[in-house]
Amino acid sequence: MKYSFIEALQKKILLFDGAMGTEIQKIHPLPSDFPGNKEGFNDGLVLTRPQWIKKIHVNYLKSGADCIETNTFGGNKLKLDEYGYGEQTVEFNKKAAELAKEACDEFHDEKQRYVIGSMGPSGFLPSSNDPDLGKKPLEEIQQAFTLQAEGLIIGEADVLLIETSQDILEVKLAIVGCHTAMEKTGKKVPVVANVTLDQYGKMLLGTNVQSAYTTVSDMGIDVFGLNCSTGPDEMLPSVRWLDEQNDLPILVVPNAGMPINDGGNAVYKMTPREMAERLETFVRKYSNVRIIGGCCGTNPEHIQYLREMLDKYQNSN
Repeated sequence: MKYSFIEALQKKILLFDGAMGTEIQKIHPLPSDFPGNKEGFNDGLVLTRPQWIKKIHVNYLKSGADCIETNTFGGNKLKLDEYGYGEQTVEFNKKAAELAKEACDEFHDEKQRYVIGSMGPSGFLPSSNDPDLGKKPLEEIQQAFTLQAEGLIIGEADVLLIETSQDILEVKLAIVGCHTAMEKTGKKVPVVANVTLDQYGKMLLGTNVQSAYTTVSDMGIDVFGLNCSTGPDEMLPSVRWLDEQNDLPILVVPNAGMPINDGGNAVYKMTPREMAERLETFVRKYSNVRIIGGCCGTNPEHIQYLREMLDKYQNSN
C-alpha cells in the first residue's frame, strides 16, 4: 500500500539523505564538467553530468534513506542568474526532480521512497540593511522561489523543502512562493520550512527559534525543521522547545558536528556511529521529531548508521 509523504510521516520516522556537495567533490570534477565551464556550478551537473548526480542519489538510497533531496540547493532564479541559467529555472528544476525520481524508481522492493525538492537561500538577506544583500525587491525574491517550486512540482517532487534559511523574511517569501506555484500547477504538495541556527540558537540576523517558529508555523507549512550550521548537540535546546509546542512535526538534519578549521577548510569530525547515537537520543526523547538526516560532513555511511539505529528503535516500539 502506498502512502503519501504526510501519511508516512505519521506512521514512522523518515530518514533523509546526507550531503551532496562533498559527494560531488569526491568525483574531482573538472571545469569542463560544468555547464559553460562554470566551475563550482554544482547544480548544473544535473544538465552535464546527470549520471553522477543519479549515482549519488542511488548511493544514499542503498544506504537506507527514505527520502533524497534534489540537486537544486542553488536552483532558485536569482542563484541560477549568476550562471546564466535563470531563464531556464522551471525546466532546470523539473529535470533535477525527474532525475531523483529515476533514482528512486531503480529500486523494485516494496519500500516507498520520496523525492524532496531542495530550495536553498536566494543569496540575499531581505531583512537586513546591507547595501548589497538587503536591496533586492521582495517580489523578485518571491518570484525566484515560485519558479523553482513550479519546476520541482512539475518534475513530481513529493515535497518542497525550504532549507538552510538564515533570514526569516526570506522563509516567508519562499513559503508564499511555494503556495503560488501550487496554485499555478494545480497540485498540492507538503512544504517543509527549515531554519539554520548558530550554536547559540539564533539565525544569522538574530532571530531565535521561538520567533522563527511563531512567524511561519501558521503559513500552511507541514513540517518545521532545523538543518545545517551545527551538530546535533547544539540543536538540542531548540528541538526541546519545538517538541514542547506539540504542534508541527519536526525535522532535525544536523552537520556531522561543529566544523573545525583545518588549513582553511571546514572539517567535520563526528563519526557515523557518534551521529547515530546523538540522534537516537532525539527520537527517543522527543516524539514530534519525525524526520532525521545528515547535512554537511555526512556521507552514505552516516545514513547507513542512522538507518540501522532507526530500524532498531522502531522495531522495539
